[in-house]
Order: sequence, then structure tokens, then C-alpha cells
Amino acid sequence: MANFFNEMTADDVGSDSTVREHYREFGNWLAQQSPETIARKRAEADLTFRRVGITFAVYGDDAGTERLIPFDTIPRIIPAAEWAQMQTGLVQRVQALNMFIHDIYHEQNIIKAGIIPAEQIYKNAQYRPEMQGIAVASDIYAHIAGVDIVRAGQGEFYVLEDNLRVPSGVSYMLEDRKMMMRLFPELFARNRIAPVDHYPDMLLDNLRSVAPMGVDDPTVVVMTPGMYNSAYFEHAFLAQQMGVELVEGKDLFVNDNSVYMRTTRGPKRVDVIYRRVDDDFLDPLAFRSDSSLGVPGLLSVYRAGRVTLANAIGTGVADDKSIYPFVPDMIKFYLSQEPILNNVPTYQCRKSADLSYVLANLPKLVVKEVHGAGGYGMLVGPASSAAQIEDFRQRLLANPGGYIAQPTLALSACPTYVDAGIAPRHIDLRPFVLSGKTISMVPGGLTRVALGEGSLVVNSSQGGGTKDTWVLEATLSEEKAAFAGEKTC
Repeated sequence: MANFFNEMTADDVGSDSTVREHYREFGNWLAQQSPETIARKRAEADLTFRRVGITFAVYGDDAGTERLIPFDTIPRIIPAAEWAQMQTGLVQRVQALNMFIHDIYHEQNIIKAGIIPAEQIYKNAQYRPEMQGIAVASDIYAHIAGVDIVRAGQGEFYVLEDNLRVPSGVSYMLEDRKMMMRLFPELFARNRIAPVDHYPDMLLDNLRSVAPMGVDDPTVVVMTPGMYNSAYFEHAFLAQQMGVELVEGKDLFVNDNSVYMRTTRGPKRVDVIYRRVDDDFLDPLAFRSDSSLGVPGLLSVYRAGRVTLANAIGTGVADDKSIYPFVPDMIKFYLSQEPILNNVPTYQCRKSADLSYVLANLPKLVVKEVHGAGGYGMLVGPASSAAQIEDFRQRLLANPGGYIAQPTLALSACPTYVDAGIAPRHIDLRPFVLSGKTISMVPGGLTRVALGEGSLVVNSSQGGGTKDTWVLEATLSEEKAAFAGEKTC
């Protein structure tokens, strides 16, 4: 655990550390808390989460039951200036990704310019030829994006993944904040913590802003695969928070080139569907014929511009790990700007030179399936056995185009309560970016934490937990300093 950036202290934990300025108020408070108090608060949080039903399911888990995501009571704190830079970089990145998706389903200028090989698009499992030439409202495809960011080195931020299909986790961001306010109300009086609880209102406004042309008062619904989906809690939570209907495919039908919802008062037209159903299952007439989750004929209504789907069909082509290495070039191509947020250096195993390097350095690298998600289908070289490394070597040789590799980053760590007390644990951050008439986000996101000592895998499906993310609002003096800096530039 040496040589990582510690979010709270200027030195590695274990030494005589200095608490960073933006953690100082919290650090003073924490030093006054007894272990018994914190243990009691943790137990109260677990009980509340279980009673409210804030759970998730793990597919293939022999236990077969829903789990609580472990919640940590030590927040991750981000100062205003750092957040401002990150927010600017996120807006830039998501803007370019939306332009990229529009381009490949229309003119394909980025392919013609030789920046991305055509086969990277056409052979991508997430590319949907059915979307070619379809006009979508406001040219927005990724209405809700969850961009995974890590901090490494001396504190630099890197984008690890762009999640553009059905990114999950925002409900845990909101519930973590509610829990911290319930457990420790005094902390919110002592710190200038930016609020996040208006996210559902922002999401609803965003969805309404991309309604089909001519619809002034759109009906919005959240579409879920059903209660057995791992993120069902979140689907129900968001619908309830936005005050819209939670529907399944069987609740909707197509008639006269429109989508209708069955209600006790008769059919009601639906204009915007925040769908949490994968492309393959949306319309059995267009995609998987055996799907019972979708709505027959939905694609034809979508093609006619009579309903908006958020996110758009075919959006996944832009968040596939094989496309990730090209995002900095997208930003330069579409926006004529230098990327504000860095990519992690990435080896594309489809390239022979990259493959040779990866095969020779597997124990030092992280290898990922290009279509993988949730921490599945990956190798963390330094934490893997010789047998696991050899297994991945054979996978790479059999299908090199199916993998990328990256150096093993020393992810930043945040003090976390574990069974042995307070200890550093590695974290990431998933801010949620909304694209509509404007691009917006609440300050913060979901901080995920790898609870195992030395573990770099933060996914909840792999045993990770969550903690509240505080973005501190700028003080008046900081705002004045920033304004003065802008004037001198």
C-alpha cells in the first residue's frame, strides 16, 4: 500500500501525517469520536439500509440473495477548485462522446478522417446498424453518463471508464448523503457541503427537455426489466423520486405509431422512456425475438421520432473498452480542444506490438475484456496467481482483439472504517453527467471503496462498498481569488 495518494493526509497513513486543508474540520471532529460511537452509527446505518431495502443482487451468487452494499461513515472530500476542474473535463468528454455517437450513425467523419478504424465500429457488438440515419431529439444519445474517475500518481485524475448505456449507482449516492445527514447532522453545520438531493429534479427536467418535437408536456416513465434485476431498487427509487411511473415492457404497447402505457383510466401516451433495459431486449421484433422484457414495435416508433429513449439505442458503442483509447482523439477532432481529463495509458491487444508487450508483462498489468463490466472478466496482475495469469495468457492468444491492458495504477486511498479500525482503502468516483438542452451534474458522485486490504477492485459485485462524497463549496475568498485569476488570464 505504499506510494499512493492519500485523500485525507499529505503523507502515507502510518507515518506522522498532516491532514490536508479541506479535511481539517472533519479530521478534528473525527479525532473526538470514540470507537464505540462510530460502531453504533455503523450498526444504525446497516439497520436502516436493510429496513428501507437498499440492496443489490449479484448474478450467479450461490447465496442467491440480495446484499447490502457496505456503507462507510468516513466521507471522501473534494475541494471546490478540484471539483471545478473535474466538472469542466467531464462536460468536455461527454459532449465529445455524444458527437461521436451521432457521427458514426450519420456521416462517419471520424472514420473517413482515419482516426478510428472502421472495423472498430462495425465489429463492435454494441454497434446497432438499425440506428443508422435515425434522428434523435437534440442529437443527444447519452442522456445519463456515469464516468469512472480515479486519482493516481501525485494526485492526477484519470478517466477509467465511460459508462453510457445504463449506468447505475446514483441512488446509492443519494442514500449515502441522506444517511450521513441522519447520523451526523452536526457535520453539515460545520462544513460547506454542496447538496446533491436535487438530482431527481435535474434528471426529470433533463428527460423532459429531450421529448419529441411538438410535445409540450411530455409523459416520462422509468422502464425496468423487473424486480429480479440487480438494480431494481434504483429503478423504483428514481421513479418514485421523480414522481413518474415505473413500468415494465408488459405495461406498454404500440398503437398508431405511438407508445402507450396501460393505466386504470385507459391508455396514456408515453413520450420519454428512461429505460434501464439493455438494447437486446427492448423490442422483440427488432432485436432478440425471445425477449419478454421489451415492447413489440418500439423501434419503429423510435425511428419515427414519436418517443425518446434515454439512453439512445446503440449508445454502448462509445463506452466499449475498445473505443476508450480513442476518446482523447475524439475531443480533439470534434471540439478542437486538448482533453482536460487524462485517459489511463492503454495497450490495445489487437495491435501485435501491444500484445507482445502485454504478454511479456502480465504480472504487472490490469487486463480487461473489451465488453466486460462490473469487475468481471479482468485480471489484476500483481494480485493474481501464476495459474490465473497463465489462464489470461491463453485467452489473449486466442482472442487478442477482445482485450485491452493498462498499467496497475496506485489508486488513491481514503481512510475507511474496517473491522480492525481506521485503515486506508482504495477508491474511485462515478459522477453522473446529464445531457439535454445543457450538460449538467450535481457536485459529487458515487465513491466506491475496495474494502479488502490492498484490493483495487471497487465494484459492489466484487465486495466493494460506498461512502458519501463531499464537494466543498468555495468560500468567498476562494471565489474572489478565482475571479481575479480569470481576469488576469
